[in-house]
Amino acid sequence: MKKAMLLLSIFSLSFAQENLEELKRQLEEQRRLIRELEKKIEALEKAQKPEAKQEDKKEEKPIPADRTLQLRSKYEERLKAFQISPFRQTAFLPDISLIVDTSVVGRNKKDKELGELKIPGLYHKHEHDKHGHGALNEKRGFNLNYAELFFYAPVDPYFDLYATIPFSEHGAEVEEAYAVTRGLPGGFQLKVGKFRSSFGRLNSQHPHAWDFATQPLVYKVFFGDDGLTEKGIQINWLAPTPFYLLLGAEVLQGENEQSFGTDGFKIGTVEVSETRKPNLYVGFVKTSFDVGNLSILTGLSYGTGHSRIYHKHEGEEHAFAGKTKLYGFDLTARYNLDSIRYISFQGEYIYRDSKGTGFEYDGSTLTTEEVKKKQGGFYSQLVFRFDKMWRAGIQYNLINKNDVKKDGVKNDLPKNLSAYYAMLEFSPTEFSRIRLQAGQNRAFYEGGRRKTVNEVILQFNFAIGAHGAHPF
Repeated sequence: MKKAMLLLSIFSLSFAQENLEELKRQLEEQRRLIRELEKKIEALEKAQKPEAKQEDKKEEKPIPADRTLQLRSKYEERLKAFQISPFRQTAFLPDISLIVDTSVVGRNKKDKELGELKIPGLYHKHEHDKHGHGALNEKRGFNLNYAELFFYAPVDPYFDLYATIPFSEHGAEVEEAYAVTRGLPGGFQLKVGKFRSSFGRLNSQHPHAWDFATQPLVYKVFFGDDGLTEKGIQINWLAPTPFYLLLGAEVLQGENEQSFGTDGFKIGTVEVSETRKPNLYVGFVKTSFDVGNLSILTGLSYGTGHSRIYHKHEGEEHAFAGKTKLYGFDLTARYNLDSIRYISFQGEYIYRDSKGTGFEYDGSTLTTEEVKKKQGGFYSQLVFRFDKMWRAGIQYNLINKNDVKKDGVKNDLPKNLSAYYAMLEFSPTEFSRIRLQAGQNRAFYEGGRRKTVNEVILQFNFAIGAHGAHPF
């Protein structure tokens, strides 16, 4: 009996020991599961809520989507830094960039011969066109077209200030220097200073933003090598419509030498007074909308002002005094194939209507005539971005109207003046570009005979510093 009780006790103790071990094992398993659940909960909380930042780190503020709010926020940050340290002027240093454009040109005309060419009734080179950008790719061989300095900074909560200063081998000029309001009520904006007019599509763009290395022919004959860049004031209104609709007006000095001009002149025994100033008035309306992957931007422009144009060449003097009106239509359409590739069409038509008095003086005889000019032309181009770094394009230029009447008699001037180009472009990054362009210009004349200009241009463009993105 005692042996049986002893065996039972030993068995009971052994069973209890095994049961205790099993309980400990189950408890440890439950703890492991709890730790795994805690890790999962912690991971989910991190995914739903950003990790708390350390106190010594600067709190990042969200960037406002609205451009005005972005600029106001930037100014307030600079003002706060200035209040903390009034003598710390780095808080108000402007954004600065430098753009350098250089090229290698091959042409079938010598430089002097090219400078003598003109387009009858439309274009002749002014002797002092040697400043700023001037004529791009002007000489055979190597050209330093320009080195362009760009400055931008908010002035205060009400104005932004911009300045563009191009340098060339001939010197430098202030191409643009203007202030823009930041938050006028009702969708209005005011610009004052010297700036590129918003007439048309291409005029407001700087040359480094062009799709081709050369200026369109219609821009060259109506606005000259520097485009319509004037001192004045612009006001525009962004309409509260579901699509983009911008209306604007400009009051400009009107000194453009190709279509307007303000200075008086003396030719022979006749002295013509200067125009009233300001002299040029411009109005425009622009709209944009999307249709699926197709984006369309189009606009109408109008300009009117008095003209004072004087030219002297090889002892002969030519002048015009009257009034000029300009009409413009532009259309840009871009179809996005995907996030990288696109096909873009751009074109503009500009029509000029001038009336006044023409003067010709050969050194002994002065001739005056009533002159009426109705002239117009366009350019159209197609650009295909087929890779992240590569683009190709073609451009066609045509002056299709060149009607000039003197004392009611129509002059027999050439028309259907054309030029066409093709380009291939490689851009390793958004800061550098290499472009190869080839084309032919059949618009120039010398002594009544057409002179075809064939040229090949290898263009290099580089940018450093803070420079905002160009608008579409």
